[in-house]
Amino acid sequence: MATVKQFEDLDVWKDARVLNKKIYTITRRKVFSEDFDLRRQIRKASVSIMSNIAEGFERNNNNSFIQFLTIAKGSAGEVRSQLYCCLDGEFISEKDFEPLKQEAKALGERIGKFIIYLDGYQTQQGGKARNTVASRTRNT
Repeated sequence: MATVKQFEDLDVWKDARVLNKKIYTITRRKVFSEDFDLRRQIRKASVSIMSNIAEGFERNNNNSFIQFLTIAKGSAGEVRSQLYCCLDGEFISEKDFEPLKQEAKALGERIGKFIIYLDGYQTQQGGKARNTVASRTRNT
């Protein structure tokens, strides 16, 4: 297992970054100029996923990290919901929608599993794992 020393080492953060790039790419299309609010909101939600993973990690506290991961998971759900808005508003096709929706859903599920892992790790340590974020092993 690899030692995680910075948030950039986390696979969930890397995957959030990839999803964010895809959201930015798709929302650069001219059709999104018709709805600035939708474009801005889906972009903010995708940025929120990776930002909350990073911010929680940098707090160096498992309880805070879990809290921020929970927010990141919620933002992944928000991206999925907004993708439906994009589809229904005919800003994206079904062909574009489905893989993005699946990617956001899978990311949310992985974040959820990471939360469960961290919570279990902390429980195993008898609650003494509050300040062990930088010393965790496992590249999730």
